[in-house]
Amino acid sequence: MPIPPLASGPQGPGALRPLLDTVLDALREGADGRGGPLPAGGPEAVAAMVRDALGEVLPAEGDPDALHRLVRALAAGTADPADPLCAAHLHTPPLAVATAADLAASALNPSLDSWDQAPAATALEALVTRALATEVHAADALVTTGGTESNQLALLLAREAQREAQGGHGATRLVCGVNAHHSLPRAAWLLGLPEPVTIPTPAGTLDPAALDDALTRLQGPLLVAATAGTTDAGLIDPLPEIADLCETHGARLHIDAAYGGGLLFSDRHRAKLEGLTRAHTITLDLHKLGWQPVAAGLIAVRDRADLAALRHQADYLNADDDTEAGLPDLLGRSLRTTRRPDILKIAATLKTLGRTGLGALVDQVCDLAQEFAALIETHPGFELYDRPTLSTVLFRPAGASNDAVAAVRRKLLHDGRAVIGRAALDGRRWLKATLLNPHTRPADLTALLKLVELAQHPHP
Repeated sequence: MPIPPLASGPQGPGALRPLLDTVLDALREGADGRGGPLPAGGPEAVAAMVRDALGEVLPAEGDPDALHRLVRALAAGTADPADPLCAAHLHTPPLAVATAADLAASALNPSLDSWDQAPAATALEALVTRALATEVHAADALVTTGGTESNQLALLLAREAQREAQGGHGATRLVCGVNAHHSLPRAAWLLGLPEPVTIPTPAGTLDPAALDDALTRLQGPLLVAATAGTTDAGLIDPLPEIADLCETHGARLHIDAAYGGGLLFSDRHRAKLEGLTRAHTITLDLHKLGWQPVAAGLIAVRDRADLAALRHQADYLNADDDTEAGLPDLLGRSLRTTRRPDILKIAATLKTLGRTGLGALVDQVCDLAQEFAALIETHPGFELYDRPTLSTVLFRPAGASNDAVAAVRRKLLHDGRAVIGRAALDGRRWLKATLLNPHTRPADLTALLKLVELAQHPHP
């Protein structure tokens, strides 16, 4: 059997070109076969389709048609975020330019654990992260896999900075609202920190008065985590007031702006992030309001000295004499060793679209959310939770029970007609539409409401 061709090197482009045709054909066929935002039939039907396409996982002899068949099955069985009726999660349709850049990154396969594996990617990452850090008045930023890793790093950096400030005494305690992302208390558990102090958020956002009470009675080093763009309703905590309280009580501040951070690109909406730049660390996530293929996360750090906690030495990657000779040390830029050059797709997007282009996309989805909210408000069959802050709209069939709301969502998923999420607020269950597709039009929003109506009251 001949040795298979490689994706990089002089022969790489020629080897990839026919395979790209195969992939693009399979993507088109799979989407045509799916015929909607989600495959119909539920988990069992999808699993059966995948088993049929895969067959024996490791056959004795290779199958030259495997790429086409598997990509077609994946496309037929995917939840397509580019479909206007796929609006459940913070799951964006990636931009074509970012996806093309990601292909180049995969083909070249640089690994950002040492400069000699990724010379150009190292330089590119340094330039782009520095520019993005400047956007939030931070000193530096690290590339992560997303909000979960960024939040974990924020707790780790806080623990180490506060431990040094306290002379090794006292354990950092996380203070956050009920609305905080689940990765924050999970990171506290993972790092062996004390049980987090969770503050009620009856209005969906962190209450400054309740936070003040908590900070007044708590002892020891404290880390307050605020949110700019909650997962359930897309709400933004009162950041200026929270920052004031942190300064008054000597607490460290982390802001999880994984969702809302994209407002930085919009002249119309960036004022909603007032107070963001006062945080010690900030989570950003460009595979949300940045339309990047997963993953494209960042953590911005106000004080570059905090990153000293990540320093690590492995002679084969960052020997002292190599570092002294001028080779960049990358091990202190992540808890991971092998890292993809995710910065390439980010850089290509920022440069191709510019602030104006990205801002227009942010404005478009925020406008869509307002249009959808207005449509719901005027519809007698539905109840709106509140006017949206970002691009998330919560609604429910008027008078429906919590069980009925959940059943409507599952019915739409099983039939493959629409993908909408769920949220629990005010003791009630809500349907959640997270509008992240800038190509969605008002007619699509009307169709989504009609599908919910039909799922609740199917015709006999």
